[in-house]
Amino acid sequence: MSIVVRDVHEHELDSVLALNNAAGPAILPLDAKRLQYFYECAEYFRVAERDGMLTGFLVGMGDAADHDSSNFRWFRERHSEFFYIDRIVVASRRRGGGVGRAFYADAQSYAELRYPQMACEVLLQGSIDPVLLFHGTFGFHEVGQQVMEETGLRASMLMKPLCSYPWISQTYGRDLPDAPWIHTPRTLRLDSARKAGGRA
Repeated sequence: MSIVVRDVHEHELDSVLALNNAAGPAILPLDAKRLQYFYECAEYFRVAERDGMLTGFLVGMGDAADHDSSNFRWFRERHSEFFYIDRIVVASRRRGGGVGRAFYADAQSYAELRYPQMACEVLLQGSIDPVLLFHGTFGFHEVGQQVMEETGLRASMLMKPLCSYPWISQTYGRDLPDAPWIHTPRTLRLDSARKAGGRA
């Protein structure tokens, strides 16, 4: 069956938490409080569904977010106007089945309407070549490395230009067309704030 990517529902947070904390050392652990923060504040928080089961999730936010991640701060200190992927998790039984690619395609479709570039990081531990190759096929390239103050782990800091953004920005500015694939209930609030002059 096909992969469906959609906004997360609050009653699914326990399942999302279990997915995150079963993902292994490449994903930092979460607790319920931190996950609730993402639910309330993250600009992009979507899950993937396949055969009626949750198979993963992706959390992302814009550069103006109130986010305390040292990796997010690293990007904000060096770059402006970007969409940051805080984490992407795919259930182990579904890895290699296209869920990650579906998430990145959906996240880019969202981000390129609003930001000129995307940012994320890859933890440099364990067998990372498949992860770096995966990101490379999506056009990400390393812009630096940093040791995370929270964990002491080294991360490769990756960015990708979003080539459609300049045309979209020049053509529509902040007045994006009113279409369901552009505005979800979660993003309506943020897009309204941008139109009012803020960058929520």
